[in-house]
Amino acid sequence: MANKNKKLQSLSMSGFVKSVAARLGAVNKSSDAPVPDLLSYPENRLAEELHPHVQFLTVKDVIEHSPDMKSYLLAPDKKRGTAALAWFSAGQYLVLSLPVDGKTVSRPYSIASSPRDTLHGVYQITVKRVEGGVASGWILDNWKPGTAVTASAPLGDFTYEPLRDAKTVIGIAGGSGITPFRAFARAIAQGDEDFNLVLLYGSRAKKDAVFSDEIASLAESCGKIKLVNVLSASKAKDCEHGFITADLIRKYAPQDAPYSVFLCGPQAMYRFVDKEIETLSLRRKFVRHELFGEYFHPEQNDDYPQDGKAVYTVTVHIAGVTHTVSCPADTSLLRAMEAAGLNPPSDCRSGRCGWCHSQLLQGDVYVPESVDGRRMADKIYGYIHPCCTFPLSDCEIDVPPMPYV
Repeated sequence: MANKNKKLQSLSMSGFVKSVAARLGAVNKSSDAPVPDLLSYPENRLAEELHPHVQFLTVKDVIEHSPDMKSYLLAPDKKRGTAALAWFSAGQYLVLSLPVDGKTVSRPYSIASSPRDTLHGVYQITVKRVEGGVASGWILDNWKPGTAVTASAPLGDFTYEPLRDAKTVIGIAGGSGITPFRAFARAIAQGDEDFNLVLLYGSRAKKDAVFSDEIASLAESCGKIKLVNVLSASKAKDCEHGFITADLIRKYAPQDAPYSVFLCGPQAMYRFVDKEIETLSLRRKFVRHELFGEYFHPEQNDDYPQDGKAVYTVTVHIAGVTHTVSCPADTSLLRAMEAAGLNPPSDCRSGRCGWCHSQLLQGDVYVPESVDGRRMADKIYGYIHPCCTFPLSDCEIDVPPMPYV
């Protein structure tokens, strides 16, 4: 009973007043010295180095693979405040902030170099011209050694995790989707990743398979790497011919052990290969996609309710200012806002990271199920990811401002 009375007293008003007085007394006895700068603590400095809000880079060198595909070596721009590159995990990407035609647009590009290359002060990205692509053409036509580049920290979860993924990964790459697999292969060969990579690399012809010779060379020196070129429009020695099917995956996958499947490539490849993978009856956690929604076209889905030809008006509230923009039905809300020069937040552009998380205040929209990464609560309370949301009527949305760059 005594303990109960003491507990009730501690919850009484008089007890609360006494506790407040005691706390204020302790505060008044504290030092008047200025609070140290937060970056004076080593833990905060390390966090800032690993996860900077922004990285200021410069183009160190350009490697031309073809007139429509180039690799860029990016180094820290010390004059603008970036002393060293942030470390990353193989498979991650950078979000580039690009001044295209007087408007700022953001685009993600996978890092093609290995994490260890950051110790030598370089990231490598590879850019392929995309028909109708705003960013790819601008980069290919404008970047040269010395060009200033603004980028995010490394982002993304298209990475190998031994607690989730199988010991063997069947990598399926198409076109420029080879870039994260180059990073994986280099990291495995350098001892920074520990898994077996069997890479099925789809190209029209052997000459189109950029990095193929380099990865083949890594495979010769490292038994954990195997490269299989799959050519759809030609035949060549030691190459498979046709498309990447379930039978081809079975041919190269372990017969007596689980395996993961990692995919990175164009949307057309996903649509075909995903149907093939369904027949393999793999556990859901063993199938991983790197999705960049910039090139998604809603009319390619059977459940899309329109023909994509209508144009709607979207009222956008961002940073305390209201704007009105036009958005064709086959264009994502994110791209429409960028075209209007609003610079909305975006990272993955594929509905997964949630960086563009916004509230739909009015109107009807279409969100493809294959790229709908929203939580259940978002769907209930009317939140969307503009990067993969398409208007079905005039809309009104509330968008958070870009928090960096």
